[in-house]
Amino acid sequence: MNIILLSGGSGKRLWPLSNDIRSKQFIKIFRKEDGTYGSMVQRVYDQIRRAVPEATVTIATSKTQVSAIRNQLGEDVNICVEPCRRDTFPAIALAGAYLCDVKGVSEEEPAVVCPVDPYVDETYFSEIARLGALLADDVNLALIGIEPTYPSEKYGYIIPETQEKISAVQAFKEKPDQDLARSYIEKGALWNGGVFAFKLGYLRAKTQEQTGYKSYGDLLSGYSALTKISFDYAVTEKEEHIQVMRFKGKWKDLGTWNTLTEAMDDQVVGQALYDQTCENLHVINELNVPIVCMGLKNAVVAASAEGILVSDKEQSSYIKPYVDQIDQQIMFAEKSWGSFRVIDVEEGSMTIKITLNPGHGMNYHSHEHRDEVWTVIAGRGKTIVDGMEQPVQPGDVITIEAGCRHTIIAETELRVVEVQLGQEISVHDKKKYRLDS
Repeated sequence: MNIILLSGGSGKRLWPLSNDIRSKQFIKIFRKEDGTYGSMVQRVYDQIRRAVPEATVTIATSKTQVSAIRNQLGEDVNICVEPCRRDTFPAIALAGAYLCDVKGVSEEEPAVVCPVDPYVDETYFSEIARLGALLADDVNLALIGIEPTYPSEKYGYIIPETQEKISAVQAFKEKPDQDLARSYIEKGALWNGGVFAFKLGYLRAKTQEQTGYKSYGDLLSGYSALTKISFDYAVTEKEEHIQVMRFKGKWKDLGTWNTLTEAMDDQVVGQALYDQTCENLHVINELNVPIVCMGLKNAVVAASAEGILVSDKEQSSYIKPYVDQIDQQIMFAEKSWGSFRVIDVEEGSMTIKITLNPGHGMNYHSHEHRDEVWTVIAGRGKTIVDGMEQPVQPGDVITIEAGCRHTIIAETELRVVEVQLGQEISVHDKKKYRLDS
């Protein structure tokens, strides 16, 4: 069994904990057994490992998310990287070709595609594992349909031919208004949860038919020219030999602060105090300062290096236009080697706190128009500056002039405060600010 998890999106609706690099699936708000917090992607990955231990999991994602995925899931996870974003059909086509051509998976094997961030219990993935068994000569595509809990306007609908657990599909309906959604549900309609099962040979044939490409190498080289189109439009809604499996278990799309807080295990994550007049309040604080809340009702408070949000939970769904007006560099990101947080930005200088995981280091690189000063505040490691290697420990200060090639490598967890001086102080431009592994 091959499971392809689609990991996309940018950080708009869950600002300030999300940004253009850190999408909602990487926010750590779910309490684990050891008392620490995990993210959506960690939760889903662990659920698959428990429910379908034999499954091979591949994550299809953009280049900007690779480091965060490796940071949270480890170096061994399979990742198929899109050169650029082209919607779900190109992403799925590329992942299927990757499995066949790079991983050597037979075209006769089934694959199931699903989003990386549903809030579900493990029965969901047990049901997903059953989808492959539906594929036969008279069934090319199998879907999961979610039993609706209310007439939602956010989802597309699948109209099955019968009310049985497994049914042929009669029609697909676009996102409706509430009255139309209610009429669909009365006819037994299901939410389209974005889950597709097919044999890899079927996907390869559809890929060649619609793009002219078949191999992984050809798709990769021509990817930027592919038409942006969803898998639903390109394949699902045109397929005649298709079945849907009805799912009645727990399923939520945690796409807004309102829905996300409903799934949180704790009312407060991080430092926060609140008085007895607060009702239905959730606080997520990633800053090393306390937050005090008084008299807040039906509210969410979120604080990170990106900014601070104080909002009524219902109104938080309309945050995107305001976030679009914010023009600043990425202030926090998790990378495969650790993480960085921008502490201060002034004209001609920027101060950053960097945490490197044991055994990891930065690229060996240089900056043409920027000096740097590193101060080690915790841990042990080594620096290499223009070929000269030296051990470092707390209190050590390393000065790097513009043009010098340099890196720092952690022996234990290593925390460094980096001060940049000069023109190249933008973390947006990776050619200038190389914090990649």
